[in-house]
Amino acid sequence: MPEFKLPDVGEGLTEAEIVVWRVAVGDTVAVNDIVVEIETAKSIVELPSPYAGEVTALLVPEGEMVEVGTPIITIGEAVEKVVDPVAPTVPDRPTVPAAPATPIDTNVPPEGNPTLVGYGPKQRDLKRRPRSGGGAPPASAEPAAPTAPAAPAAPAAPVASAEPVASGAVRVLAKPPVRKLAKDLGIDLASLTPTGPGGTVRRADVEQAGTAPAAPTAEAGSGGGVGDGAGETREPIKGVRKQMAAAMVSSAFTAPHVTEWVTVDATATVDLVARLRSRREFAEVKVSPLLVAARATLLALRRSPLINSTWDEQAQEVVIKHRVNLGIAADTPRGLVVPNIKDAQALDLLGLAGALDELTATARAGRTQPAELSGGSMTITNVGVFGVDAGTPIINPGESAILCLGAIKPRPWVVGDQVLPRQVMTLALSFDHRHIDGATGSRFLADVAGVIEDPGTALLY
Repeated sequence: MPEFKLPDVGEGLTEAEIVVWRVAVGDTVAVNDIVVEIETAKSIVELPSPYAGEVTALLVPEGEMVEVGTPIITIGEAVEKVVDPVAPTVPDRPTVPAAPATPIDTNVPPEGNPTLVGYGPKQRDLKRRPRSGGGAPPASAEPAAPTAPAAPAAPAAPVASAEPVASGAVRVLAKPPVRKLAKDLGIDLASLTPTGPGGTVRRADVEQAGTAPAAPTAEAGSGGGVGDGAGETREPIKGVRKQMAAAMVSSAFTAPHVTEWVTVDATATVDLVARLRSRREFAEVKVSPLLVAARATLLALRRSPLINSTWDEQAQEVVIKHRVNLGIAADTPRGLVVPNIKDAQALDLLGLAGALDELTATARAGRTQPAELSGGSMTITNVGVFGVDAGTPIINPGESAILCLGAIKPRPWVVGDQVLPRQVMTLALSFDHRHIDGATGSRFLADVAGVIEDPGTALLY
């Protein structure tokens, strides 16, 4: 029976979390039907089925981390049958063996019928196979209270379904993701009042208990679990957060960072943004100071190409890239991600605006794919949206510089011999001082600031 093993959907993926199963045991699927959503160290990815047939087992429950190459689901014709010991046994009719399912490499899309997410056919409506009266109950069925010794049954395949959980003398019904959440929060399922069908503990029951104030009966030093009177909540380090932590530590302690600041009068940029918003060409896209700063960055890279480079420690070479894959740091519900706009240097202002819109919308929806997160050459992070003036950003691994945009605020500014209210912002640039010296970094930052202060200077590039 074919087993679908967790593939490497990114560059060097080693593990992923099973977020949600899109099928259940008994469903019939076709090649390219989406069967599961996983969270890698970078993003949420939908996995299509490489086989056609009946889902016979879900081998990994939701919420569990698995390594690449681990079987996660079996698909094929069911071979086990549970025979009713009372009913007379009728010999099975001879059947013609089904042709073995042909596996499809989910890492490399085949020509004409690629299977990676976004390329294959749309998800079909899944049809559940009818089951005979003597068969095992569906995976989602709740177990009845035992009243008499049961006849031996075929062992059930591990599935992400509701199962009884022992807690002392009490039998609690809860699905695996709910049990895992309760374990992470240190909550005893038996202490909860179930609100789900048939007395099942739902996720909301656990979450409500996790946010409720702890009872004043717990004593300090009692060795209790997480969340019981300790005034703290623990969250597992995994997925995007785990990747971000590893990347930032690697970058901070590998590349010697230098950060420079410049404060500029951005009034002309604010005025330009207002004019662009009124033009019909930009009616369908978002226009903001980030767009002007991104364009200024691309123009400044023409005069300082060393900023768009990477340090190759193994080859002992500095690799100057001729393409600009401009990364934009995005705050998402699952953590910080840095998708990048491929070949941003080839886009005009309108094309860049559309690319920024698409990038941010995809990131906020949690649907950024690994390919969009790899191959970046320089990054912009915009802390100004939070009202922050500036910062000392850490370089994204594999790159050599990151530009931080601060908030634009009205401040007194000297213009000629007068002090006038102007729209002022601070830019901060961190760069790898192994191969980018202060003069190169300063020249690049000054060029970006010059375009923001006077967008007309872009005609000089």
